[in-house]
Amino acid sequence: MIAHPKASTSQGRSSMSETLNSGEATAPAATKVPVEISNVRPAPGQIALKAPRRAKPPKHIADFDMAGRREFLKELGYQSFRASQLSKHYFERLVTDPAEMTDLPAKDREQMVAQAMPQLLTPVRTLEADGGDTLKVVHRLFDGALIESVIMRYDNRVTMCISSQAGCGMNCPFCATGQQGLTRNLSTAEIVEQVVAGARYLKQMKGLEEAEGGSEDTRPLRVSNIVFMGMGEALANYKATMGAVHRLIDPSPEGLGISARGLTMSTVGLVPGIRKFELEKLPITLALSLHAPDDELRDELIPINQRWKVDETLDAAYDYYRTTGRRVSIEYALIRDINDQGWRADLLGKKLAQRGRGWVHVNPIPLNPTPGSKWTASRKGVEQNFVERLRAHGIPTTIRDTRGSDIDGACGQLAAKED
Repeated sequence: MIAHPKASTSQGRSSMSETLNSGEATAPAATKVPVEISNVRPAPGQIALKAPRRAKPPKHIADFDMAGRREFLKELGYQSFRASQLSKHYFERLVTDPAEMTDLPAKDREQMVAQAMPQLLTPVRTLEADGGDTLKVVHRLFDGALIESVIMRYDNRVTMCISSQAGCGMNCPFCATGQQGLTRNLSTAEIVEQVVAGARYLKQMKGLEEAEGGSEDTRPLRVSNIVFMGMGEALANYKATMGAVHRLIDPSPEGLGISARGLTMSTVGLVPGIRKFELEKLPITLALSLHAPDDELRDELIPINQRWKVDETLDAAYDYYRTTGRRVSIEYALIRDINDQGWRADLLGKKLAQRGRGWVHVNPIPLNPTPGSKWTASRKGVEQNFVERLRAHGIPTTIRDTRGSDIDGACGQLAAKED
């Protein structure tokens, strides 16, 4: 997430909001069951590995693989082959308007789409930064809970940062999402729909450009990279997350056909989840949010460390690399005078090098500001010293400046507010 040199902020052009809404205008929203969202922050160190029980969102074809979709359509009273037709419209054509699904029987079309592809997300706020290259969307779920996703355009790719939970139970004190606490897990379809909504927006943007006679902008307008770095700890919502992974990587019409190598799974270090994810043997990058190489400090910064310590977490990450062949990313938010000391860089470099060469890459990230935080980003000189010390241990290291910080769209800033 490289910062654009000329960032700008706005409430989002009206055309963007209209585009994001237009793709779902014909799918009636499920009846809202307001969810009780606590404004009380979790106590320091308190974590929630299990989400509270809430009313479940309506079922959607994206919740199932193709066999499951056929059964789902049969349960709704339709012929099972309609599952393939609906899948092509949703995953391939990115269409939700029944009027455009002319291969479906006219008399059943609207009802079938409403039942099999109910509206799951309602965009309520959009924000732009980086000259329009970064777009953050706040979505309302069927029960009133809010989540956020971010679209980032680069010269050679489009990356989406998506949420797996409403809120987060990991309670990291420097993360706005963690300070909210955990409202609930998202369903597979709610996770997938973030990407489909983003892909639909990009497709319609391309159509607008072509209608206007083309554009000199040759950057891609197709989602190619997905990072599970939005709200929530994805591995704590394992079943729905893996269902979403398969909807993303399975070829059309079963899924979106995005390369598994374009996916990144972020975790604060749920060791059982990492071990389970390793057994999937998918070429997906694992990103470990470490933030401290010693247990004393990491216990404070990442409360889950009180259950699975630094060395145990690094061992799991290293084993993931050995099984999948995918180099692990270590995310390290540099916090002034907290975790940016030279000796901590040396300790991290030593621990990583002890486990081998070529298996890991460290991404130091200047801490992004969050409301009420007592911490700030490290000084530039300290940041550079940290990087050089890691490189001296033979550890590939690249400072990662995150996009969208001026619209609270960067790492650790997603708090899903309506205004």
